Amino acid sequence: MSNLESLLASGHRACAGCGPAIAIRQILEAAGKNTIVVEATGCMEVTTTPYPQTAWQIPWLHVAFENAAAAASGVEAAYKALIAKGKIPKDKMPNIIALAGDGGTFDIGLQALSGMLERGHKVLYVCYDNEAYMNTGIQRSSATPFLAHTTTSPAGTVIPGKMSRKKPIAMIAAAHDIPYVATANIAFPADLKKKVKKALTVDGPSFIHLFAPCPTGWRFGTEQTVELARLAVETGVFILYEITNEEPLKPVVTKYLTDRKPVEEYLKIQGRFRHLFKPKKRQDLIDKIQAEVDRKCQWIGVDKK
Repeated sequence: MSNLESLLASGHRACAGCGPAIAIRQILEAAGKNTIVVEATGCMEVTTTPYPQTAWQIPWLHVAFENAAAAASGVEAAYKALIAKGKIPKDKMPNIIALAGDGGTFDIGLQALSGMLERGHKVLYVCYDNEAYMNTGIQRSSATPFLAHTTTSPAGTVIPGKMSRKKPIAMIAAAHDIPYVATANIAFPADLKKKVKKALTVDGPSFIHLFAPCPTGWRFGTEQTVELARLAVETGVFILYEITNEEPLKPVVTKYLTDRKPVEEYLKIQGRFRHLFKPKKRQDLIDKIQAEVDRKCQWIGVDKK
């Protein structure tokens, strides 16, 4: 799809190298024009719709930080009612996508998301995960990784960044026993688009956890976004898999690793982990992160024997 045909037009206000902006383009290329997006407040809402302009070339609804899933449920219910009354034909049912960042998904919107999944609405919920509240000042969220520096988890000599682990949001979604859950990454667009198309065809709710680095919040060069996203997979920090309700909570890996890279390669190019290397290298803390990554990789089975 050329730039002129893109369903997210150029000229929006996202930062150079913005991972979520790349993510949205890839999602829309897979979903197509017959799509309605319901989006929570966040980076992508602010940067794509500065009144009176919009970058969206499809129907788009902005809702509050916490209720993208609830509003998308309403859109889906409204279309079902119109179909039941014969107002529109059944084959005109659009793709309905709820879109929110990690703040609007892992934290503030978790209750609405759980309700949508439990009720069984045919909605694809996509969380674009840049691992902090980037729109409001780079505050930590429950998606922020262990030991990362943010403005509300500053790295000091006593407390070296965020002390808690990242919430396993895809597993939480899968625990609702829904038809389809997947993880995806902007550095693997074919895998992402395949998963979006698959999610939109299932009978019921689906959920995609989409990894999308933020140059501003993570403090890396704007030309490194895709490289960093790829490193997250190659080191095992972010694992690509699918879960269906045929075998609940059993991840099926979609990108195996033959020679998994050490997590240090991923950490050292990000300013939010600079305190692990300067003024002196904290090998003890790097080893803790590596051990956590190793544990998850072993449990999911990402390493190819």
